Amino acid sequence: MSTSVFSRRTLGVLALLAAGSAATAWFMVGRPAAQISAPKAQAVVDRPVLVQKISFSSLVQPHVLVGTVRARIEADHGFRIGGKVATRLVQVGERVKQGMVLATLDATDLRLQRETAEAELAAAQAAERQSAAEMSRITELRQKGWSTDQVFDRQKAASEEAASRRKRAEHNVALALNAQSYAELKAEADGIVILAALEPGQIVAAGQAVFRIAREAQVAIPEQDIEQIRAARASAALWSEPGRSLGAVLRELSPNADAATRTFQARFTLSGLASDAPLGMSVSLTVLPAEAQRVVRVPLSAVLNEGSGTEIYVVDPASSTLARRKVVIKAFESRDAIVTSGLSEGDLIVILGIHKLKPGQKVTTITELRLG
Repeated sequence: MSTSVFSRRTLGVLALLAAGSAATAWFMVGRPAAQISAPKAQAVVDRPVLVQKISFSSLVQPHVLVGTVRARIEADHGFRIGGKVATRLVQVGERVKQGMVLATLDATDLRLQRETAEAELAAAQAAERQSAAEMSRITELRQKGWSTDQVFDRQKAASEEAASRRKRAEHNVALALNAQSYAELKAEADGIVILAALEPGQIVAAGQAVFRIAREAQVAIPEQDIEQIRAARASAALWSEPGRSLGAVLRELSPNADAATRTFQARFTLSGLASDAPLGMSVSLTVLPAEAQRVVRVPLSAVLNEGSGTEIYVVDPASSTLARRKVVIKAFESRDAIVTSGLSEGDLIVILGIHKLKPGQKVTTITELRLG
């Protein structure tokens, strides 16, 4: 009984296998030959890569400092003699020219001193003429033997004394004329009056500063980095004219720090500043190193190093293929690497997924990564 059942089951399985084989043979025979031999075609798609266009910049960023327009030369003016102020001819803020009279003193006493000196000169000249005439007569008498040597020597000494008195009187007249001219205080150079410390009727002493004149304009800037300032290139802009750039050249740097702020006073001469620019205006000074190194900052994800040196993938814009470019890195920062050479301005570099790329591979560039 069991043997017959097993035989029927075996025959059923064999029948199913035979049917499957027949169906397969029919499918293969009935299918076109082109469909059997041709493999399935696969579309070739360029790999997308995230790129960044590089741009070189200065390694050291410019420093922007704030200062004020100051007078380069602040010259104090004062009378060379003392006296009573008669007139004041200029006011604070007024522009003056060289030789212009600023104020005058009462010249009454000075005029009297000049007249006295002139009178003494006239007397000395008369005495000299009389002594010269007496000397001429004694010389003639001596030649005839009617005068002695003693008289001749005495008259010669008197003539020399009269000549000396005449010279002294001439010098006194010159001093009196100078003193009278000192009654007028004149500007030594062109500039702006920034201080006037006198009024008519005031008594001033010789040398007392009564006017202060600013002759040139400059910038006063506090700065701590002395070495950088000395070799820096600078430009300035007035706050009232922010779009206009002025040339600035370091003229003076204080060697001592200010006791309160611990900064150093640096003075820059401005070029192109209007001659009537008000003193005390605020100025922004931009300071750059004399020879700033040009570098480019690239993301750390763009740097590849497989043991043969540091490289970066660069995309050829003409063929859209990748190429490895050896670069020199100056330093690594928290997010970027500072590259000094190996790249050119405007290069497209790959900044993501560089470990799955190969040189010569065609890619599609993406400049912005959008998620979601």
